[in-house]
Amino acid sequence: MCYIAAGRSGACDRYANEDGKLVRLDPLKILENAAESGSEIVPFLEREWDGEIVPGPETFVTAIGAGTTYPDYKPAPFIVSSEIDGVDMVTVVTEGIFSYCGVKLKIDTDRHLGNECAPVRADGEVVGHVTTSEYGSQMLSLGGVHHLTGGSKKEGRVTCSTMLALCNGEAVDLTIDGGAELTVGAGKAPVINGALEERMRVGCGSATVGMFASQWKGLVDEVVVVDDHITGVMSEHQAGKVIGWEPSGIRINGRRSTPGRYFQVAEPGTGWGGTDLTDPLKIIASFDPKSAKPGQSLLMVSTTGEHAAYFELDENLVPVEMEMPERLLPSVKRIEDNCEPALTSVLFMGGAGGSLRSGVTEHPVGLTRSVQNALTYVSSGGAPVYIWPGGGITFMVDVTRLPQNAFGYVPTPALVAPIEFTMRADDYRALGGHMDYVMPLSEALEGKTGRQNDHILKGRRGVNRSGDNPWPTGPDNYPWNRSA
Repeated sequence: MCYIAAGRSGACDRYANEDGKLVRLDPLKILENAAESGSEIVPFLEREWDGEIVPGPETFVTAIGAGTTYPDYKPAPFIVSSEIDGVDMVTVVTEGIFSYCGVKLKIDTDRHLGNECAPVRADGEVVGHVTTSEYGSQMLSLGGVHHLTGGSKKEGRVTCSTMLALCNGEAVDLTIDGGAELTVGAGKAPVINGALEERMRVGCGSATVGMFASQWKGLVDEVVVVDDHITGVMSEHQAGKVIGWEPSGIRINGRRSTPGRYFQVAEPGTGWGGTDLTDPLKIIASFDPKSAKPGQSLLMVSTTGEHAAYFELDENLVPVEMEMPERLLPSVKRIEDNCEPALTSVLFMGGAGGSLRSGVTEHPVGLTRSVQNALTYVSSGGAPVYIWPGGGITFMVDVTRLPQNAFGYVPTPALVAPIEFTMRADDYRALGGHMDYVMPLSEALEGKTGRQNDHILKGRRGVNRSGDNPWPTGPDNYPWNRSA
């Protein structure tokens, strides 16, 4: 139902009309496993297909550039047979159209980005929401069918374009209602309120106290690690007690949990330890004169080492900031050194529904059960996926493990993502696969397409697999192969 004028491309920029023929514009990606041949591996280094590599177990047809088939009853664009270690295998290849899809963002930062469930906006439109804070990371959920199709046309378009950009490795600008402004991209450090984030926390305040207790013993009388979630106080903490730390008489503003661990010492923010503090002394109520004494030293530090200050108590037991002693500088630096670099992780998540499963088999639930039983291995552009338990085929994939520009869109709006199903030929036949449409791998590499296709290919391009990705037809992917 998409009408494309001669010499023009369609609205999705995926297909074009060349002399009355429907052409898939992006070249079909052929994955090559060159690791065992000794050749240098550059992840996803693209080159034009030279046709010289002999088709075999080290060549894999991905769904990137394969196109789609519509309506539902038509078999997938490529159903390819090959022989792997004497076993007849079949790989079903298609670019799935996902209305039920989203993007999960893991943003490594100690800063508060927004309250849970706060709307996340792109270009002024709500495209998702804040979810939970995890250990050193803030999680966002973007997309989903309600944002794609349940709101205004602009909301759907912006949601689709935001997810597409993130899945293809581009940076996007986001704002969180009542929270931060972000620039994020897969595999890149996030920019938060205009500042490039450098590191994620080494741990919560309590964990930091536990990790570095012995290194501070004898160098300072008290250590407070400021943290939005769990602020640690050395002299009260079990780690301090075990190594014989003397009580300092410190009293902390906040909700005391177990000894040396305090919740809610301040409001969330982008200051010390993910709080709104610019002055850490605000969390200190007083010092008990029964234990504290003038001249007593105090180190206050954040969970990333980004903020640190040194104090000594005056005659009135009031902490006075002083220059950081040389003896404490290495320990603060050690916190920084043990923090991992801040990154943004982008995971595409989608549900493989009726259209897609019908392209694989005439008995769609059979495919679901085959995937659940690990008889069918699912990959996305050759990259490994995580299959969620329960009903259906809901999968998640790290977009940095796919070749570049592996994702597309349709004006529905919906995202287009590559997906491949690989299994034994006998298992494919048993689940009601489209056996009449199976073609040898050699013919697929020559540029032939199945008779079910209503389009032709622009070309083919070879890409080396990433060294981190398992080979889709590898022996560890199947229980029957492992047992053998």
